[in-house]
Amino acid sequence: LRYNVRSAPLAQRRLPRRARATCHLALPRAVSLVRLPPGHSALRARRARPRNCVCAVSRPTVGRDRPLRRTGWYFPIYVAHTAAPPTLSPHSASPLLPFTTTPPQNHRRHHLLPPPSGPSSRPRATMSRRAVIVSTARTGLTKSFRSGFNNTHGAVMQGHAIKHAIEKAGISPGDVEDVIIGCGFPEGATGMNIARNAALWAGCPVTTSGTTINRFCSSGLQAVASAAHSVMVDGVDVAIGGGVESISMVSPVASKTTVTEEKLMSEFPALWMPMIETADIVSARYGISREAQDVYSVESQRRTAAAQEAGLFKDEIVPMKATMLVTDKETGETSHKTVLADRDECNRPGTTLEALAGMNPVRSKVDPSAFITAGNASQLSDGASACVVMSEAEASRRGLQPLGAFKGFAVAGCAPDEMGIGPVFAVPRLLARHGLKVDDIDLWELNEAFAVVPLYSMQQLGIDHAKTNVNGGSIAIGHPFGMTGSRMVGHALLEGKRRGAAKSAVVTMCIGGGMGAAGLFEIF
Repeated sequence: LRYNVRSAPLAQRRLPRRARATCHLALPRAVSLVRLPPGHSALRARRARPRNCVCAVSRPTVGRDRPLRRTGWYFPIYVAHTAAPPTLSPHSASPLLPFTTTPPQNHRRHHLLPPPSGPSSRPRATMSRRAVIVSTARTGLTKSFRSGFNNTHGAVMQGHAIKHAIEKAGISPGDVEDVIIGCGFPEGATGMNIARNAALWAGCPVTTSGTTINRFCSSGLQAVASAAHSVMVDGVDVAIGGGVESISMVSPVASKTTVTEEKLMSEFPALWMPMIETADIVSARYGISREAQDVYSVESQRRTAAAQEAGLFKDEIVPMKATMLVTDKETGETSHKTVLADRDECNRPGTTLEALAGMNPVRSKVDPSAFITAGNASQLSDGASACVVMSEAEASRRGLQPLGAFKGFAVAGCAPDEMGIGPVFAVPRLLARHGLKVDDIDLWELNEAFAVVPLYSMQQLGIDHAKTNVNGGSIAIGHPFGMTGSRMVGHALLEGKRRGAAKSAVVTMCIGGGMGAAGLFEIF
C-alpha cells in the first residue's frame, strides 16, 4: 500500500505543540518521508500553503527558513508496507497522524508543488522491486590491432551501444538515471570515467550520471548486476549496465605502465602472472588434455559459424562505421580506411581438429609441456555492449516487453595462479542462494577465456555441454575483456526467448587475480 498525502486531501488542523516538537522522531516504521524536489524550501512551501492546509515539507531547512519542527506544519508522508508493519489500516486514523487515509467525498485537491519531473523525482518504495532487462545492443567484435576498431576511442564504441540500446527500449535518453560500465583496463582510450563520457556521447543529458567499474573479465556482468541492484535497492527506475574494451588502443600502453607492489609480489606473485600461464597451470594441475581443449575449440567455432549463418546475432549487433588504421607491412607507413563493423569477424568457420593439433603452444619456449595455443584460447578483440535495466513496474507502466529479469549475482575467490577455476566456486554459491540445482538451469553462458575453463567447470559442476555456449563463445566470437559479460547476458536472454521453453540462464566466468563470478537471470 502506498498513500501519498501530496496528492490527497490534507489535514485540517495542526498537531499539539508537544507532539509536533517530536513527531519527526516518533513516526512508525511503516511511515517514510517524501522529499521536496530541488529548489523548494520550507519557506516557499509555507507561503504557498492554502488556507487550513498543512505544509508539504519533509525536513528542517537552513538559511532563512526556521527548523521544520518549529513551524507547526505536518510532514507529508506515504504509508509503505514493510516486513513487520505496525497496525495501520488505510481506513483508520494513526495515533500519530490526526487524519484518516480515507479521503472525504467533498474535497479540493491542493497542488502545492509542481508535477514531478526527471527520472528520480517520484516517491517510490525501494524494497521488493524486480529489475528487468528491456533491451540489449552491442557492436560487432573486431580483431584487435589489425581490424575495424583499432583506432576507435572507447567512448565512441560504448556510446554507440548505449544509444541503440536506448532506442531499442523505446525510451528517452533523459530517462536514464545512471550508466554503469565495466572495463578490464579503464585507462587511456577507455579511461577518464568512460561510462560518463560514453553516456554523453550517446546523447544522454548532463543530468544522466555514469560510473566505471572494474572486475577484469567479469566487468560487464558486474556492471549489469550493479545496475540491477540500483533498481532493486535504491529506487532507480532506469539504468544502463554494459561493458567496453579497446585492447588495440589500451593494451600497448597498459603493458608499459604496470607497477608491482613488493609485499604482494612476494606473497601472491601470480597476481601479475599472464592469464595464459594460469591456464597452462590449470590444464596441468587438473589433467585437462591438449586434445580435449582442441576438440572443444573446434566445436565452439562450428557453433558460432552456424549461428552466424542463421542470423542469430543480428538482434543484438548494431552496425557501426569506423576509421581503421592500416599499416603497410613493407614500408611501415600508415593510412586510414573507413569500414563497417556489422558482424563478429573473429571466428574461423573452417577450423579443423588437425589444424589445431599442429599449432605450437604459445609458451612452448619457456614450458615445453604447455597446452594453450592461439586456437584453444579466446581471441583478442575490441567492442562494446549495453543493456537497459528497468524496474518491472516502470516497464509495465510504459507498456514494454522485457527480455528477462535479473535474479542474483555471486562472486568467489580462489588462488590467483589458477584463476580459471573461479566459476566452480561462484556458481554453487549463486544456485544455493536461490534454492536451485545445476539441472534447473536451461542455458549456460560460460566464458571461454581458454578452452580449459569451460571444460573444467562443466566437469566439476556437472553442466551439460548441450546447454552451454549453444552459439559458441569467446574462442570463436572474441573476448573484449570488460565487454564480454554484458554481451553474454544479452545473448542468453535473446536465445532463451527464441527457444521458448528456456526459463533460466546463468552467465559465469573466471576473473584475473583468482576469482569467479556468476549471474542468474529469468527468461521471459
